[in-house]
Amino acid sequence: MTSTVVTDIRTLVTNDPALGDGSPLGLVENAAVVLDGEHIAWVGPAADAPAADARYDAGGRAALPGYVDSHSHLLFGGDRTAEFNARMSGRPYTAGGIRTTVAATRESTDDELARNLRHFLDEACRQGTTTMETKSGYGLSPEQESRALRVAAEHTDEVTYMGAHVVAPEYADDPDGYVALVTGPMLDACAPYARWIDVFCEKGAFDGDQARAVLTAGKAKGLTPRIHANQLSHGPGVQLAVELGAASADHCTHLSDADVDALAAADDTVATLLPGCEFSTRAVYPDARRLLDAGATVALSTDCNPGSSFTSSMAFCVAVAVREMGMTPDEAVWSATAGGARALRRTDVGRLTPGALADLTLLDAPSHVHLAYRPGVPLTARVWHRGTPLAV
Repeated sequence: MTSTVVTDIRTLVTNDPALGDGSPLGLVENAAVVLDGEHIAWVGPAADAPAADARYDAGGRAALPGYVDSHSHLLFGGDRTAEFNARMSGRPYTAGGIRTTVAATRESTDDELARNLRHFLDEACRQGTTTMETKSGYGLSPEQESRALRVAAEHTDEVTYMGAHVVAPEYADDPDGYVALVTGPMLDACAPYARWIDVFCEKGAFDGDQARAVLTAGKAKGLTPRIHANQLSHGPGVQLAVELGAASADHCTHLSDADVDALAAADDTVATLLPGCEFSTRAVYPDARRLLDAGATVALSTDCNPGSSFTSSMAFCVAVAVREMGMTPDEAVWSATAGGARALRRTDVGRLTPGALADLTLLDAPSHVHLAYRPGVPLTARVWHRGTPLAV
């Protein structure tokens, strides 16, 4: 292994207040970072940087931790361009559109699913995302869900079992029978490949009792809950997430005061907001300001999926969160890095501190604020993933 000092960093986001200016971003001006193998060895002022085997001059650019995208759906086949085009012409998004992708995914080969997954993982990484979660949920049978998770586990260590995405078409007249399948044979087949379990708690998908059954069964198998909560309407999802100790309640668009209070009081349930979804469906945006002012922990993620948010750009989500959801640029960057790490219960990513993984994104800009200041501009200049520089 060799070490590299990345020096002449104009503004460095560490996400450690003790290393920088005392803010949540832990900003260090005129900074350097030493990458030693797969980990960060040193962070501080460039003038004090220790010697290393190699040197990279950042040229006065800003650097931040690699984005942590804690919510995506990348195991799928097919395309829903026609649906998007129709929706932009006036048809609203409903949960039923998922079944279109289910049919295409079932027809895809393992190689096709793997190739598609790698394509989007690479696409995200070129934009600065170095940690990505992905879910099943487009197979909806024990065989199809388990093979999707098997493929996912070969390429990412953040894998979520989501057989409870919608009711499978074969069980359209027997939703309780489908829940029994999801919590029984399907769970048995899928649990070995996953770390997490998720459920779409929403009208047209699964109600509160069904969601509770799914997540409770997953916990009994050693999987940690996550939940799609309160996306299209108000429902029990957020309260259920907090009650069951879910790592995250995702979407959080339609919240009561009690929901906000519950998330603010929760020690380990993160509110993960997905602005790409509202952008792509012309829906109301979640109120991040309300959550932050209450003291909730907020993460940002892409929700990259073929139906309701077909973007892999965390920078885009940062810009939209600042423009439409009441976040400051600092808050949005923290939520896209450290917030995502919290949602995945990871301490080795989402920060640039000694001992963390050497996941570093260099911007073609002097400050992280440019991510919101210059929306739509491809600012990623260089990415290191576990110490290895990648082409962008």
